[in-house]
Amino acid sequence: QVQLVESGGGLVQAGGSLRLSCAASGRTFSTNSMGWFRQAPGKEREFVGAISWDSSSTNYAGSVKGRFTISRDNAKNTVYLQMNSLQPEDTAVYYCAAARGYFSGSNMDGYLYWGQGTQVTVSS
Repeated sequence: QVQLVESGGGLVQAGGSLRLSCAASGRTFSTNSMGWFRQAPGKEREFVGAISWDSSSTNYAGSVKGRFTISRDNAKNTVYLQMNSLQPEDTAVYYCAAARGYFSGSNMDGYLYWGQGTQVTVSS
């Protein structure tokens, strides 16, 4: 059974940092791009960023570019989202997703497996 499990969410003050992890089990995703999405209350799920299978390229939404960094450790089958300079508008449930092959775009249809999400709350 394929599972993606996010962790590392929590409550942080504005300007603070958090590091989310997404551990995969059930199969290896070392040849798949991986992405992060988020969904705020009352809003649609939106793309945060993605990383290629070999970490050679990353792709970020404009709202997080320069503040968030995605990395991965294929030996651990884990992908990370380092979030710095967090703002209240970053409050959301954050999801990781495994892409269909090398896809690393923002379209949710390009992602095959999803985690259950982890809550990130940024207080002002």
